[in-house]
Amino acid sequence: MRKTWRWLALMVVMASILACQSTTSLGRFNPLSATPTLIPLGEMAPTQSALTPVPPANPATNSAQVQDLSSLYDRVSPGVVAIIVTGDSVNGVPSGGLGSGFVYDQSGNIVTNFHVVDGAKSIEVDFTSGLRLDGKVVGSDPDSDLAVINVQAPKDALKPLPLGDSSTLKVGQAVIAIGNPFGMSSTMTSGIVSALGRTNSSLRATSEGANNYVIADIIQTDAAINPGNSGGPLLDLNGNVVGINRAIRTTNTTTTGEPTNSGIGFAVAINLVKRVTPQLIKSGKVDYPYLGLSGIDLSDYDRLSLSQVKLLGLNRWTGVYVASVTSGGPSDKAGLRAGTKQTDDPNLQAGGDLIIAVDGRPVLLFGDLVSYMTENKGPGDPIVLRIVRDNQEKEVTVTLGKRP
Repeated sequence: MRKTWRWLALMVVMASILACQSTTSLGRFNPLSATPTLIPLGEMAPTQSALTPVPPANPATNSAQVQDLSSLYDRVSPGVVAIIVTGDSVNGVPSGGLGSGFVYDQSGNIVTNFHVVDGAKSIEVDFTSGLRLDGKVVGSDPDSDLAVINVQAPKDALKPLPLGDSSTLKVGQAVIAIGNPFGMSSTMTSGIVSALGRTNSSLRATSEGANNYVIADIIQTDAAINPGNSGGPLLDLNGNVVGINRAIRTTNTTTTGEPTNSGIGFAVAINLVKRVTPQLIKSGKVDYPYLGLSGIDLSDYDRLSLSQVKLLGLNRWTGVYVASVTSGGPSDKAGLRAGTKQTDDPNLQAGGDLIIAVDGRPVLLFGDLVSYMTENKGPGDPIVLRIVRDNQEKEVTVTLGKRP
């Protein structure tokens, strides 16, 4: 039976290379291959002597919080849908699964993840009202893990959700997720924004079997999301969609192998969704800007120790160090340099440029650069990179290409 989730490698790359950590794509939950196991509470309860009384909550405060969240759920849940996918049969057994999505506009366009509908032979879209309709993919993009499905629905059945501005998000801000984890329809969970500016790997297939591109501007959250949440909205407490839930990082699985939440989830930021979705509706695909280099975050202690950073001979501790430049690519034509001088570390070469700003915006991490390019620039556009070369700052103008 077809797998309902994929292991992904988080990438720290410049539109080109640089592997990093690992995540699990939420994938489509396949109810045919996963039977949840319920553990009776009595089997897990501690002895009476080990119980610690919980102080009673303030009734007024608790009531206000519940009322606010309940009101929010009532308002936005009609705009969240379940997506049921059927794929090719394997050994006579139909494959498929279930994901989530949300109503984008009154034309019947539904936003979800690319990996939810990838390879689908048929798609069913279920609304909370009980309405069930056939869906058709109008566009999909593995480089953002986004797709748009269209349904022919009555206007009064379509409840588009308002889109927020992910550039205004703050770490610690409360968020909620609504979707269909493990097929449990219209489930709401809550958490906070744990981090911003993460990157996940693209789902683009290559002839070499590896992928060197990234999905930029990823939100990290501890809101509980699991298989079946894929494609569903991450919302702020005003009911605005701020992200599309798409992956978790976990080592935990169910007895049937489905990944389970461990407090680290990822969502595609809504500002990227707002850039990609209109293009998918219009032409079915997206063209991305291409810089043509690979880089390393100086502050990435998973990849570079302090002693390794010192080997590069730089007088800074943040920025993107240019590890390689694609021959004939935009960065090569602009004169950007990769490291070529051998150091005491056989895997590290000194002498490369350090990118510290793009169009006047500071670049502390690789994600800062990729997010800016993907949300604000297209092929053929110029960008101005501020770099450090031989411990001197200078500016280099690069005309972006089209991602191969």
